Amino acid sequence: MKTMLKTLLIGAALAVGSTSLVTTAQAADSVVGTWKLDVAKSKFTPGPAYKSQTRVYSESANGLTLITTTTDASGKEMTNQLTFKYDGKPYAATGNADFDMVSVTRVDAMTVHSTQTKAGKTVGSGIRTVSKDGKTLTFKQKGTHADGTKYDDVLMYDKQ
Repeated sequence: MKTMLKTLLIGAALAVGSTSLVTTAQAADSVVGTWKLDVAKSKFTPGPAYKSQTRVYSESANGLTLITTTTDASGKEMTNQLTFKYDGKPYAATGNADFDMVSVTRVDAMTVHSTQTKAGKTVGSGIRTVSKDGKTLTFKQKGTHADGTKYDDVLMYDKQ
């Protein structure tokens, strides 16, 4: 009887330990996936609004990779790419005339803060938040475009 009880207790402990390992392994970043801009819900100050934008976040050994494909108001398409970690260190960004480096820090499980720089000078900042249900991403950004125009945008995205 003691052997059977001991076996059951060890089995239960292993099952609990295995479950927590699986849960930890499956706990991906809430932002991973494809997000499509909802232009109607977004606010572009001073504007004009983008025609469209898609953000794709994926995890890799080097951190999180973000590829953003944007069609601006004039119909010009551009693609930006950034691979980063939430450690506040600057990471190179390609394809954007406004900035060349981005630093990202985690505020909480659903929110991060980013700072954009160009040639070592801060040119923008943003707060990215994923909703609790994981269906909406909000990106509030302020800064100065490469042409000197200041912006204060609120971009709303839907998970695809």
